[in-house]
Amino acid sequence: MPANEELKEKISHLPHKPGIYKFFDNNGIIYVGKAVDIRKRVSSYFNRSAQHNKKTLKLVSQIKDIEFTIVDTEADAFLLENNLIKQYQPKYNILLKDGKTYPYICIVNERFPRVISTRNKLNDGSRYFGPYPSVTTMNIVLDLIRTLYPLRSCTYNLSPENIAAGKFKVCLEYHIGNCKGPCEALIDETEYNAHISQIKSILSGNLTIAKNYFKEHMAAAAAEFQFELAHQYKQKLDMLEDFQAKSTVVSNTLTNIDVFTITSNEQCAFLNYLKVMNGSIILTQSLEIEKKLDEEDADILASVIVQLRQEFESTSREVITNIEVNLPLDNVTVTYPQIGDKRKLLNLSLKNALYLRKEREGRQEKNRDLNEKRELRVLETLKKDLRLTELPRHIECFDNSNFQGDNPVASMVCFKNGKPSKKDYRHFNIKTVVGPNDFESMYEIVTRRYRRLLDENQPLPQLIIIDGGKGQLSFAVKALKDLDIWGKVAIVGIAKRLEEIFYPGDNLPLYIDKKSESLRLIQRIRDEAHRFAITFHRSKRDAGTLKTELTDIKGIGPVIADQLLSKYRSVKKLRDLTLEELTTEVGKAKATIVYSYLHPAE
Repeated sequence: MPANEELKEKISHLPHKPGIYKFFDNNGIIYVGKAVDIRKRVSSYFNRSAQHNKKTLKLVSQIKDIEFTIVDTEADAFLLENNLIKQYQPKYNILLKDGKTYPYICIVNERFPRVISTRNKLNDGSRYFGPYPSVTTMNIVLDLIRTLYPLRSCTYNLSPENIAAGKFKVCLEYHIGNCKGPCEALIDETEYNAHISQIKSILSGNLTIAKNYFKEHMAAAAAEFQFELAHQYKQKLDMLEDFQAKSTVVSNTLTNIDVFTITSNEQCAFLNYLKVMNGSIILTQSLEIEKKLDEEDADILASVIVQLRQEFESTSREVITNIEVNLPLDNVTVTYPQIGDKRKLLNLSLKNALYLRKEREGRQEKNRDLNEKRELRVLETLKKDLRLTELPRHIECFDNSNFQGDNPVASMVCFKNGKPSKKDYRHFNIKTVVGPNDFESMYEIVTRRYRRLLDENQPLPQLIIIDGGKGQLSFAVKALKDLDIWGKVAIVGIAKRLEEIFYPGDNLPLYIDKKSESLRLIQRIRDEAHRFAITFHRSKRDAGTLKTELTDIKGIGPVIADQLLSKYRSVKKLRDLTLEELTTEVGKAKATIVYSYLHPAE
């Protein structure tokens, strides 16, 4: 797609260096990208011979400005791109949910620490574990810890002085066995902190220390014939074993690994992330991402890997994936295992991604079936209400628009199967009618529309709706008769005041129940035709006003007026330009004339 002269000039001065580039429209950043060579990458968007998809062409058509930042390496560009996308959330970049809302398990920095859940990670010396992908996942771990270890839940300041002074008394939590009573010095700080140390190991994915602790105490209690106590330790050991059985991966030899897999269709990508520590899966996250520019799977996966590793604070040095991906991160190795335990782990992750895809596609298919049934029901109702001979799958609606006779225009909107078919919408400039004559204008546009369909051997609609009363309807009918298609297409008019439906040759209108789905569809089609006509009329009127004002300036002719009009479209935008900017557009002499006219006080 060609760029305007200003963008071409800017692109020609871009550096052949690694970095990031930002595309702007009139409202701000719309896309952030990375590149090994900034100029080559940005130039490729505007290459006429490149086979860009529709989404990319739409992006390029909206670019009004370009900025760039040079970095030292491709890895720096990769990370900077990710941070800018999170900061600005451009509409053409794939976006992920911000991890700041995910919950953490916190071991509070205090004497006799509490173990709590929080969404706010503070720099207060406390130890945070997570974040967890959901509250449910976090609560499973938190409930395990609170069952295994009797910890305090109160917020008292348990300083040695306060405890010695007897300021606190044990509460119900102590009496039901959920707390050992540190507020009355009923548990030694060393023993309490030993429990905290084991909790830290569990939250880090290492259950061995806690399991050995319960095994030793179970054996010691049994040796002293304290069988009830030994049974309590046995129950806690079983809980740990059960928890580990649900989270253990294929081999205890696996250490810290991040696993990412991806599968996609034309609209969306489906990904799964497994975070493995000490041979156990401590976190799993599946997500669906809408494609914005038909991105390749490798590009989507690379962006997701960086963002999820940041959000879930992964320090793993190894990433395994199911496709090859360029991940220029320092001290991180990407592997694609084909056999062994890592392959089994990869298959597990891919199974989750495929399950998410199947579930989403199944839901979309179900919704599509429901929508199709609803659309068919509405069309059947419309057929019945209007007494049509066939189902109106193809409907076209016409509307006129003018302001005191100026710039008369018209519009035609098309609905197929009850939904807008915008590629079939049409604008009409009225050519044969002078002055504000809606009747003759309707005759002209209906004639032009269906003469063209007949000439091109295109199918006619099953229903034509005329936005207007009996007058507009009668002239539309005359057009159909002159084209010899009267009787081949059903046609009705709708009057705005009472939403009356008129049939050709019938003086009495039809009133459809105001709650009817068929009337709502007719109203929706009529309103869309009106909106489409009004928008076109306003653009014509504004353009004509600006052009007239410019050509009224002595020394400015229609060529210069058209040149400025095509780019700026309003006097306000022209007035905001500097003399230098105007000079770039039309030369110094003409720019001085226009600038002096727009800034008479200067």
